[in-house]
Amino acid sequence: MKILVTMGRGGTGKTSFVALTTKYFIELGEAPLLLVDADPDQNLGEMVGVDLHAAGKKSISELLVETFLEEGGTTVGVPPTERIESRIWGRGMYEGEHFDFVALGTKWVEGCYCLPNAALKGALESLTKNYKYVLIDSPAGLEHLNRRITSKVDDIFDIIDPSKKSFDHVERAYRVAKEVKIAFQNFYVVGGFRFPESLENQARKLLPFKFLGRVAYDENVEEYVLAGKSLLGISPETPAYTSVKKVMENAGYGRHSPL
Repeated sequence: MKILVTMGRGGTGKTSFVALTTKYFIELGEAPLLLVDADPDQNLGEMVGVDLHAAGKKSISELLVETFLEEGGTTVGVPPTERIESRIWGRGMYEGEHFDFVALGTKWVEGCYCLPNAALKGALESLTKNYKYVLIDSPAGLEHLNRRITSKVDDIFDIIDPSKKSFDHVERAYRVAKEVKIAFQNFYVVGGFRFPESLENQARKLLPFKFLGRVAYDENVEEYVLAGKSLLGISPETPAYTSVKKVMENAGYGRHSPL
C-alpha cells in the first residue's frame, strides 16, 4: 500500500491532477484505490463522478455533527475518534467499482478542524492496508501538514503555478513536513496547468526537489469541470491526461521506467 498526497496553493489544478491520476491507476489495473478528499471545497467527488448525498453517504464533518450535536452525544469518556470511526466506513464511504471515496467535508463547528482530522486519521490508520494506493487531495495552504491527517506518506506531489509565492510554498511545505515529523519517501514538484514550458528548466535549477514535468493546459478538462462531468471519462488522448501519465511515469509509476 502506498499513500500519495497532492498539495499546492489554490487554483493550481491539484484536484484535477488527483482525478487524472486516479484515471491513470484505473487504466493500469492498479486497484483497489481509496480517494480521500481532505479539501473543504469538496471538488474531488464531482471530478471522479461521486455524489455522496445522492449515494446516501455523508462527509466526516456531517457525521460528527450528527453524532455529537444532533443526537446529543458527548465527547467525554470513550475517545470520539473511536466512536465515529465505524460510522465513517459504514455511512461516510462511497464504494465504487475501482475505488472507494471519503470526504472530510466543511468545518463541523466554529473553531478548528481538530476533531474531523483526528477522526479521519484514525480511520485511515485502521483500513488503508486494504488498498493498493491511497490518494489524498489536501487543502490549499500548509495547515493540513500541521494537522497531520497522516503521519506516514510515500510521495508528496506539490503542484505549482508560475509565481514566486508558489516557488516559496514548495520549500516552506517541505520544511513544515519535516518539522511536524511526517515521514515521506519522495517530495516531488509538478507544474500546474498554468505553468509554461519555458519555466521548466528554471524550476529544475531553483528548486531542490525533483521536478516531474507539468500538466498541459487542456480545454477538454475545462469543459468537463464546468459541466460537472467526471474526468475519469475524458479521452486518454487528451493533452492533460497524456501529461499526467508522463508525470506519473517519471515518478516511477507505470509500465515505463522514469526519465
